Formats: sequence, C-alpha cells, structure tokens
Amino acid sequence: MAQKPAPLREQTRSVVRALLAKTALELFAAKGYDDTTLDEIAAAAGVSKRTLFNYFRSKEDLALNGLSEQGELIAARLAERPADEDPWTSLRAAFQVLEEMDLTAERRLEMITLLFGNESLRAGHAEKQARWQDLLAPLIEPRLPDSDRRALQARAIAAAAITCLQAATEEWMRLGGQADHFDLYDTAVQAIRRPGPQPEKKTT
Repeated sequence: MAQKPAPLREQTRSVVRALLAKTALELFAAKGYDDTTLDEIAAAAGVSKRTLFNYFRSKEDLALNGLSEQGELIAARLAERPADEDPWTSLRAAFQVLEEMDLTAERRLEMITLLFGNESLRAGHAEKQARWQDLLAPLIEPRLPDSDRRALQARAIAAAAITCLQAATEEWMRLGGQADHFDLYDTAVQAIRRPGPQPEKKTT
C-alpha cells in the first residue's frame, strides 16, 4: 500500500494532535487538570495510551499545545508589518492574531484559567512564551536604529511586550473576561513606556 505524501501525512498528524488536545482540554475543564489522567484522555479520544504518546510527551504538553504555533503565527504577522513602522505598533498588530483564533470568549477564559490556575502549567506557559522572543527579536531588530547593541534592544522589546501581554491576559482572566484584552495590554505597555521623573541637574 502506497504511503501518503509527506505534506498530507503532516496535515493528518496536525489534525489528530488538535483533536487530542481539544479532548484533553475538555476533560481538564470538567474534572480539573490534576484529577485527569492520561488513560482517561486516551479513552475519551478513542485511542490507545501509546498512540497518545506518539503525539504528546506528557499531560503538560497536551495542556500547552498550541503555544508554539501561536508564536509562529505572531511572528508571521509581525513580518508582514511595514518595515518603517514603530516596533511597538507592529507588535500590537501582530498580537492581534490571538484574537482571531476560533474560540468563544467562554472557551478562551476556560483555557486561560486552566493555564494560570496550575503552578506547573503556569511555569510551562511562561517558558513557552519566553521562546517567542527568539522568533520576534530578529524581526524587531531591523526596525531599530543601527547600533552595536541593537540585538539586545530588540530582545528587550520582545521580552517586555510578551510580559505586557501576559500581564494583560492575567488581568483579563481576573475580570472574568469582562474587559477588552487589548485595552488591558495598552495599559500595561503605557506603564513601562511612560518616562519616569528626570533627575534634577545639579547647579554649580
């Protein structure tokens, strides 16, 4: 029997991964992350535990599925922004891709509450988001004035923007989703970009 072409195999694998992750998230929401076992996830998805491990390394990997893909989508959107646009403006536009995902507000709140309500998932979430820096910084760097510290500046901007996004997401969760996510993000960005008080010049 002829094998499926590689692109088709990869597409099939992506679909199966998405279905397994969706099943897992539904069980996590219903029973709680800690009280849900991999055996239960496999049974609910109609696959063996061995098959489940062919797609995901652990329960945490199931819960955090999608964060890497989100980073790639954000980076792709950032790459499309005008080259002469302010980096912060470009990043805000790129982050908007998260709002375009096919999730209801209730479902999104459910997922975020799950991620931030568990210490190990919270740490894993932060680690995966930190990896977004590696994707975003090289796209920010050409937008900055040329200097021997431009790469450092680009990484600092990427890290700060990601931290603002996470802070806004946590506040959005605290408010039960009853706020505009990007209004909260703008507030966080303004807080770190606002110039502080300047030291007084000494008079001689």
